[in-house]
Amino acid sequence: MSSPAGTLVISLPIADRRQAMVFYRDAFGFEPIGRLAEDGVPEPLQYRLNDRTLLMLIPTGGFGWVLGDREVAPAGVSECILSTTVATDREVTEVIERVRRCGGVVVTEPSPQPWGYSGVCADLDGHVWQVIAES
Repeated sequence: MSSPAGTLVISLPIADRRQAMVFYRDAFGFEPIGRLAEDGVPEPLQYRLNDRTLLMLIPTGGFGWVLGDREVAPAGVSECILSTTVATDREVTEVIERVRRCGGVVVTEPSPQPWGYSGVCADLDGHVWQVIAES
């Protein structure tokens, strides 16, 4: 599969491909793209978030060849906050509740903010996501 030049690919390290695939499908509604490998999970495991953005989930060991001498951050350590927008406050709450049911961690419960409504959660590998409905 090829992507147009200028595509932003967000790559996150994960511990378990199948668990990550199920979590992102069931919690966020992201559908994986690509051909299935022998384990029934697309390889590479990625999601097209929009025309110019892909989310790629890579087993922690696979990060090594990209990072060189740098260490992969341990689970639960996040150097960035990923954000996704939804249309309504209710959808924020629904996504956060799905994350909770799917085994993720709710970092901050959904609540009104000066600029909209948001909740913050972490996936199975500790990557932090903010779910936002702007006002």
